[in-house]
Amino acid sequence: MKPITEYTDYRKFMLDYYEDRKAHSVFSWREFSNLAGFSSCSYMKVVCDGKSKLSKQGVERTAQAMGLVGFDVEYFRAMVTFCQSRSDAKKKEAFERMCAIAKNHKVRVLEERLFDYYESWKNPTLRELAPLMPGATPGELAKKCYPPVTAWEVQETLKFLTDSGLLLKAKDGTYSQSESSITGSSEATRLAIRTAHRQMSQLAANSLDLPTTERNITGVTMGISDETYDRIVHELETFRQKIISIAVADKNINQVYRLNLQFFPLTRKVKEVPHEND
Repeated sequence: MKPITEYTDYRKFMLDYYEDRKAHSVFSWREFSNLAGFSSCSYMKVVCDGKSKLSKQGVERTAQAMGLVGFDVEYFRAMVTFCQSRSDAKKKEAFERMCAIAKNHKVRVLEERLFDYYESWKNPTLRELAPLMPGATPGELAKKCYPPVTAWEVQETLKFLTDSGLLLKAKDGTYSQSESSITGSSEATRLAIRTAHRQMSQLAANSLDLPTTERNITGVTMGISDETYDRIVHELETFRQKIISIAVADKNINQVYRLNLQFFPLTRKVKEVPHEND
């Protein structure tokens, strides 16, 4: 079984623990639940299925049932808080705690680098810009950014990107991308992406001061049903993929742009549509 610090989802960690025990001995959800002191024989399965949460007491009993000791227990506590918190601020605090625990014990959290990448708009921007300006100094790169950044910020960002393997630096000082695109799927990455969306939305608002020859911002307000919402989201995703294909095929890149697809409610639902089985 993988070390606990390779997990950011405590339910996945618990499920892997269960599967590992079951593969090497006679082990059931009933036994797992009993070891943790729960009266329900299927409670641990219910938790792993995402249908229930662990209380503070439940966290301690579950950690003991799995035989966690030392910093593994601390990490498990922080991981449960990270997964169960509704507040992005609390989630971020818990994730940073997980990373700190891992760092103190000379291990790493696999999602930490991607989390850091999405935390600042400068990372994706300079990842695209640096390869376009071979031999450019941090000061020269800084002058090309909207909004303005310092040469020191550019230098630190480039160091992070190269240390993370997200940019490759050649001997002559030029940069190239290790991968054409970056995606994330874990809860930690999704949390950081929400921060990125907030930053990019603010940058979009600031771009209204640019001439219309350099930016295109339009919008439409409409009333729709749940079914129409799903259809529009599908069309937006198809459109996004088409835009990516167009951009990837471009061989004469001279500027970095950001496309925001924003489709959000302006009101609460007027009425709930009953389901067929109701």
